[in-house]
Amino acid sequence: MSAFADHLKLMVKTFRRESHRVLPSERTTVHGADSMLMVLQLAMAEVNKQHQGEFKVGLSDVLMAWKHLLLDKLHLLPPGAPRLENSELFLEAYQSFLKRSNTVDLTDVLAMNKELRAAGSDPEEPVSAIQLFEFLSGNMETPDLPDSSAPLTPSSQSRRCHSQIKMAVRRVFCSYLSLLVNSRNDMALALTLNVPCRSLERQAFTDIKHAARDRQTSLFLAVTSFVRAIQLGGKGYAPAESDPLRKHIKGLSDYVQFMDNLEEILGEIPDPSECGARLLAAIRAALVKGRSTEDPTYAAADETTKELKERIVQLHQTQKQAANVDGTGISPARPKAYAVNHATAYGGRETVKVLMALLDEEAVAPLCGNKADLLTEDQPVLSGAEGTCVLTLFRSPEVSTGCSPESLRNRVQSRLNLLKPKATQRVIRSQFACTYNDEPPLNRVLDFPSTSQMPTCVHPAPKPTTSLTVEDGSNPDTEDTAAKPSSESRRKERFEVQRGVAPEQRSGNAQNGGGCPSNKRKTGIQMQSKGNKRKQLDSEQHTESENEPPEKKQHTRVSVKVPGKNVCKASNKKKLITGQGKLTSFFRV
Repeated sequence: MSAFADHLKLMVKTFRRESHRVLPSERTTVHGADSMLMVLQLAMAEVNKQHQGEFKVGLSDVLMAWKHLLLDKLHLLPPGAPRLENSELFLEAYQSFLKRSNTVDLTDVLAMNKELRAAGSDPEEPVSAIQLFEFLSGNMETPDLPDSSAPLTPSSQSRRCHSQIKMAVRRVFCSYLSLLVNSRNDMALALTLNVPCRSLERQAFTDIKHAARDRQTSLFLAVTSFVRAIQLGGKGYAPAESDPLRKHIKGLSDYVQFMDNLEEILGEIPDPSECGARLLAAIRAALVKGRSTEDPTYAAADETTKELKERIVQLHQTQKQAANVDGTGISPARPKAYAVNHATAYGGRETVKVLMALLDEEAVAPLCGNKADLLTEDQPVLSGAEGTCVLTLFRSPEVSTGCSPESLRNRVQSRLNLLKPKATQRVIRSQFACTYNDEPPLNRVLDFPSTSQMPTCVHPAPKPTTSLTVEDGSNPDTEDTAAKPSSESRRKERFEVQRGVAPEQRSGNAQNGGGCPSNKRKTGIQMQSKGNKRKQLDSEQHTESENEPPEKKQHTRVSVKVPGKNVCKASNKKKLITGQGKLTSFFRV
């Protein structure tokens, strides 16, 4: 196994040294066995969504397609062998993801290594296709990995849980370093976006994915361009208010700020060993922030930082010795106008070479022993929220409208909620609420926006109609209602009749009076009588309406009957119960 591992590292090292001859970018990163399996799972789920409407795939289907993918790419598939359904589509989606992320896998490295090897310098291949297939499929014995078939005891189960957390933490460290080398790596962004927790969960990742698809860019470039437009954009350049990414602006700004800090460290420190130590310390500080020393993530972060720091120092010493001896080794990653991270291309050239060598060594690590732990949703919790696998993260949270209706359990529960009787809120009722037709709300009982919305009684008091008729002696049969004046008023009228003075109509002074003195005398007596009658009428109205609300008084019916004209003032008002007006005005305050 050690000899094969050395040959595999030599193959990757040769590819890295001569990759500029066949690849457009010198910062292309290599996917290891674990990353290849996760990318295949995403590719199969994407194909199933296009044909079946659901972004999902079974674990057994992934493992079966994984073996066929390796045989197909290594050209080991026997002729006439049966193929899986949609195997060509799976392979196409897989290759499309690698090209979009500016990455290659180990099978591509083996295929390009035949072209990159110098003629005559290495006549034999360091690694054969069959050996690579055995290594990637997990059939090759790896003494460093624990036996997953052994029964689990409490101690072995705790060690396995610790190993899973350590593997997840190491994957996060390498993903951050990979983004410094290759910012188009979508898998690295998916593993680091919400680690540590930045409140960027499935909905935020879905919005980023849609924005990157619309702009035809990588996920990292979609995030950085949005944050830069918010920070530096003017009135006409800033993103629209309806942009879905505005809901996650705080988390995205924190993520871009953290990556800017790592870029600044990479560009300012020329020594690769010191720069690598500073980068690992910054990532560790972000992961362990707010955690206790007894947390497994804290211990795993410390161990991973120590191991990677030692490995970076060793790689730096090895590259320095190789450059001093014969000037050979890894290409110095020559910066170009279109190079990724062009601002740090010159300042961090040596550090970038060391980081690429470190990532290449991580890519030749053996496949995870338990593939279910890698692909299922039972993931270690690193971000403070629930563990989320890559497949769940790439799946859009919106419910599909076609082939995946709402589950029966949710439909039954929603129906039961609709049929459940709703509890009515009890309101404070007035003391006179029994006199209303229905139960009015509190604002109607105690609050009156206007005088037109005053409460009315169901059983009001009888309506007294007071009609005052002043009639001439010539037309006694045309009156409508009989007045009921007081005894004092009747005595005054009889006294005036005995004196031979007849009351005049209100508006008849100008017509009948003329300039005759008798008319003037009659007018004076009429005005005096009318003034007394008005005072008496006002006093009666005041006594009758003392129990009414002050905002709206009752108006009695007044009918004045005179020859030739009938003037009637009428206003029917329902009277309230005695004392209700004062109580209503008190509650209104």
